[in-house]
Amino acid sequence: MSTTEQVTSSTPSATETSLRRAAGAGYFPVAFVARFPYAMMVVGVLTLVVAARDSVAFGGLNSAAVGLGTALFGPLLGMAADRFGQRPVLLLAGAANSLALLAMAAIAFSTLPDAAVLATALVIGATAPQVAPLSRSRLVGLIAQKLPVERRVRTVNSVMAYESAADETVFVFGPAIVGLLATTLNPVAPVIGAAVLTVVFVTAFALHPSGRVQGTEKHLRTDPAPARELVRPRLLVPVLGALGIGMFFGSTLTSLTAFMRDQGAGDAAGLVYGAMGIGSTVLALSVAVFPARFTLRARWLVFSVVLLAGAVGYAAADDVVALLAAMLVAGVGIGPTLVTQYSLGAERSPFGRSATVMTMLGSAVIVGQSAASAVTGALAESLGSSAARWSPAVAATVVVLAALLNARLRERGAAAAASLPPAQ
Repeated sequence: MSTTEQVTSSTPSATETSLRRAAGAGYFPVAFVARFPYAMMVVGVLTLVVAARDSVAFGGLNSAAVGLGTALFGPLLGMAADRFGQRPVLLLAGAANSLALLAMAAIAFSTLPDAAVLATALVIGATAPQVAPLSRSRLVGLIAQKLPVERRVRTVNSVMAYESAADETVFVFGPAIVGLLATTLNPVAPVIGAAVLTVVFVTAFALHPSGRVQGTEKHLRTDPAPARELVRPRLLVPVLGALGIGMFFGSTLTSLTAFMRDQGAGDAAGLVYGAMGIGSTVLALSVAVFPARFTLRARWLVFSVVLLAGAVGYAAADDVVALLAAMLVAGVGIGPTLVTQYSLGAERSPFGRSATVMTMLGSAVIVGQSAASAVTGALAESLGSSAARWSPAVAATVVVLAALLNARLRERGAAAAASLPPAQ
């Protein structure tokens, strides 16, 4: 796939070829498309419930329920995959998730009470297949098993850059697909589409030969680091930043939905939201070629400020054209920021805990997205869409503050590096 080629092009050709051969035919396209249902769930549920129950606040509450389900059960699915293997966990979760999505399509427009809709949203989040963290786990495991020691660190770094860019691209264009389906077909279409993608591509991801890969860093070190290493500031700060990014996603889409509904085109919100993906994807993929002297710490600071500037412009916009321009600016900031946060998470992961760290970051994005959707929806209902459009600026401020906290941790960089595998 083109995104894979662009990101992995920063590594030596021999390393790139070896990893692709180890992963197997079709791995990257399948793993990429299999992420879309996860990114479409929160937005699809929001769009469906707003259309069915005519309430942005209740739509946001259901988005929050999806996030709560993911936060509560996502790590448990990861633990189950570590113990029983990825295949059975992914197949069971994918089947349950598809059924829950189809149930939501039926229940939302039924006469069943709101509690039934909320319960279904919780199940959707609880059964969401954890494709992104499991993909990272597979690839790092393949690198540990198949590549020479001197190639591992550089290849892991490139893999994390690709995986982060893939996640970021999906989280931006997933809502655009939701908007396109809702506009051209009906509000039920995105949820049904997510169910179909789950059945086809999550199943393909589960059954791919790479699913037999065991562990990640267990090939580099036999005993994992103690769990207390997961609550060190050097890991919690990137998680806080990822939470802020999720808050930005959720607050932007929900406030945009309210704004577009005021314009008489609420179903098109996801489509307009996709404009943010233009600069976001380009800059995310460009991270791999940034010079080494432009450090991760500096990147987070610079691009989070760009994100905040775009968010303020978004809040101040008085028409769709100005709003789109502000979203393009925000996209320039959000892509590199998210990639940098995942890169820091990979760099600072304790031995044997990389899948857990990746799940923590991914869950933080979903939890932030869902919680912000609920809060912003309530603001839109009580104070109007103009007030709700300041929510993304609050989220961007969280990202900037986390970047400042991360800058204060720079003196401890050497200590963090000690937890990594030997450098090449």
